[in-house]
Amino acid sequence: MHVMPLLLLVAGSAAVAAAGRRVPVPGPLLLVAVGLAVSYVPGVPDYTLDPHIVLPLLLPPLLYTAASDSSYLDLRAQVRPVALLSVGYVLFATFVVGCAAYLIVPGLPLTAALVLGAVVAPPDAVAATAVARRVGLPSRITTILQGESLVNDATAITAFKVALAAAVGEGATWAGGIGEFLIAAVGGVGVGLVLMVPLHWLRTHLTEALLQNTLSLLIPFAAYAVAEQVHASGVLAVVVVALHLGHRAWEVDFATRLQEEAVWKMVAFVLESAVFALIGLQLPVVLKGLGDYAGADAARYALAVFLVVAVARFAWVYPATFLPRLSARVRAREGDLSWKGPFVIGWAGMRGVVSLAIAFSIPLTVHGGEPFPERNLVLFLTFTTVIGTLVVQGVSLPPLIRLLKFPGHDVQAETLAEANAQAQASRAAEQRLDDLLADERNTLPGPLADRLRTVLERRRNAVWERLGQVNSATGETVDDTYRRLSREMIGAEREVFVRLRDGRYIDDEMLRTLLRRLDLEEAAAYREAT
Repeated sequence: MHVMPLLLLVAGSAAVAAAGRRVPVPGPLLLVAVGLAVSYVPGVPDYTLDPHIVLPLLLPPLLYTAASDSSYLDLRAQVRPVALLSVGYVLFATFVVGCAAYLIVPGLPLTAALVLGAVVAPPDAVAATAVARRVGLPSRITTILQGESLVNDATAITAFKVALAAAVGEGATWAGGIGEFLIAAVGGVGVGLVLMVPLHWLRTHLTEALLQNTLSLLIPFAAYAVAEQVHASGVLAVVVVALHLGHRAWEVDFATRLQEEAVWKMVAFVLESAVFALIGLQLPVVLKGLGDYAGADAARYALAVFLVVAVARFAWVYPATFLPRLSARVRAREGDLSWKGPFVIGWAGMRGVVSLAIAFSIPLTVHGGEPFPERNLVLFLTFTTVIGTLVVQGVSLPPLIRLLKFPGHDVQAETLAEANAQAQASRAAEQRLDDLLADERNTLPGPLADRLRTVLERRRNAVWERLGQVNSATGETVDDTYRRLSREMIGAEREVFVRLRDGRYIDDEMLRTLLRRLDLEEAAAYREAT
């Protein structure tokens, strides 16, 4: 791809994504819709998804940022439903969709139909995370969806390789497929386990935040490449490394964390925006060469495959949810469970760019030089399934969740838990301060020692104040007012520094130093409510 089309893609998708934050339509769906519309504007170049770019260059950072933001402890607590969805459901969907496509589409070989089944089997990590973040699902459902989407690509890619080997005449057996899956899974996890310790050691021993964040940007690509080099799952390697580093992120210094959060938010925003725009831009590409299947037949096949994909997910989710609960131990551990959660999980199976990238990796010819059977049709059905799940399920998911009336977060209980945690931490910090000040090497003037205690007391009381009364005139808590006034004071200082720079009393280097100090103070004084 030339530089100008790439710049237009990134700039245009970022602009649409920014506009999507101001409208009720979820950003991913708006990007797909705009991509579909723009794809037929005269002069717009063909943006063909190259699997050699998407899989090794776009997938690793998207997986890394999603996994590092996930909770290792929550995922471990939900390991059974995550495993049933990320492995069991993907294999089930591959078989069911493949057999259905074989019966629905005249002349489509079973091997090619199973390739289609493997391609559309995995719900997408980017789509699941983006929609779950927007609609505010209960934490358990969000954890299950995110965990599934982080791992299922490894299962789908392995199933695709096995089905593809059969389709191109290279021969494939169930035993060989199971063996390949085990090698990919165990190898990917093994590579992640081997890499995560030295990578974390590097992160904690590099002395500059800039170097640490440069390493952070390289980690997902390195983990993916090393795993793929030994024929293991790069997806699982990236996820394992990211979960470990995210779980141990507290051991990295504060400057790195502040910078890393900003860097990865920007990377995720740009890549997610471009990915969803690319999905919509694929329409002209997949329609080319559709040939005999153009028209009503193609639309009918697309609708049928989409319905099979949607129904198959429910056919797996409900038994996989409730059959294990026949065990008294499972019921005692998980408590009561309604039908609502599995229904949302069943309806939230949006497909995305990974399915399209895998589909575009289907070779043009099979063994003997013959064209791959109905390759263009497989691409078209993949595209329509991705669009269908994103539009139909993505648009209807937020109102569906509101209709089902899931219990919201107990803000009072969460604030109380936060206050108790802060109180315990403050007591430990106060004891540590007393111990340090008792040593003559740490002697401080009284006002400075009092300042340390004041800051500590302020941090301890701030959370409790959120449980108290609010200002009747502004609706703010005491903590809100304190943060607002603090920002106003810092803003006044900032204006003076800039005026002094403009008057040549200080230079730009000193201005940057002073502004950096104010930025850190503002970050400490003001935090967004979560």
